[in-house]
Amino acid sequence: MIIWLNLAAMLLLILVAAEVFTNAIEHLGERLGISEGMTGSIFAAVGTAMPESIVPLVAIFAGTQDAHVNEEIGVGAILGAPLMLSTLAMCLMALAALRKRGLHGLLRPERKGLGRDLRFFLLAFGISLAALFIPHDVPVVRALLAITLVFVYFIYVLLTFRDSAKLVADGHRTEAHAEMLLCRLGLPDSSLVLAVQLVGGLALLVAGAKGFVHSVSGASALYGLSPLLLALLIVPVATELPEKVNSIIWIRRGKDTLAFGNITGAMVFQGSLLPAIGISLTPWQPGLTVLSGVIVTCVAALWIWVVAMRGELRVWHLFVNGGFYLAYLALVLGV
Repeated sequence: MIIWLNLAAMLLLILVAAEVFTNAIEHLGERLGISEGMTGSIFAAVGTAMPESIVPLVAIFAGTQDAHVNEEIGVGAILGAPLMLSTLAMCLMALAALRKRGLHGLLRPERKGLGRDLRFFLLAFGISLAALFIPHDVPVVRALLAITLVFVYFIYVLLTFRDSAKLVADGHRTEAHAEMLLCRLGLPDSSLVLAVQLVGGLALLVAGAKGFVHSVSGASALYGLSPLLLALLIVPVATELPEKVNSIIWIRRGKDTLAFGNITGAMVFQGSLLPAIGISLTPWQPGLTVLSGVIVTCVAALWIWVVAMRGELRVWHLFVNGGFYLAYLALVLGV
């Protein structure tokens, strides 16, 4: 009973923190005069993905006394986050938009930015998939693949910055939805106050996510899941999904570019830099659980890219991604 009460408390904290953080991010983007795509794909995505990125690093470098368990948790956390983002997070956005737009309602993220995010993600995750089949006795090839993944993210950031000015000129400038929350308390509308709210919102997100992790871990122990499966299915949902409440808030407000950018930008970040670490420091082998997760993630991302580039992205398309997640669960849990 205590575990479930703690889960509810952490979820409430995360919801409040997400509102504080998204409000600050909108004001930051507006103050900098950058596009919604850059605000969502770089600032919001990296800001909310950073805490979850620490999980595999802690597991690999400072986990338990069992190196094998540490490696399994590290690999699961690295691959699980993109899996969850490309499937379950997309589906939850559809649920948030369903009431106002209907099942066939259009979703209107800025197409060029969304396409860029998904192409870079598919490129990076494709390299990660290929690395699963590179033997450990050819470390030079594995090292080159890891370096390539870092380079891919660097190029992605450069292109996102380059396109920002044109997007602003085309009417995709970031605009804050409402007054800064701290200003409502009587504080001045200044860069310092914005920084305080931004850091405070992120800190609350981290605290809520960490508390949620401990509660979910305690509950999942009752089912006897393996460390790899736990890391693939539970850790990303516990650490990543709650913070993607930002996207749900933005999609409900009609800020589709910010909503999608927050998810797809995190996918690029966690689908390039973190696999580079996994390839370098873990076995990174194609077991059934890992290989099927990578394939499902790629298929889900490819599906969104295809329909989005046709200009017909609708609410029901995102529900298909939820179906991919259920299919993966059925496969790995043997249902």
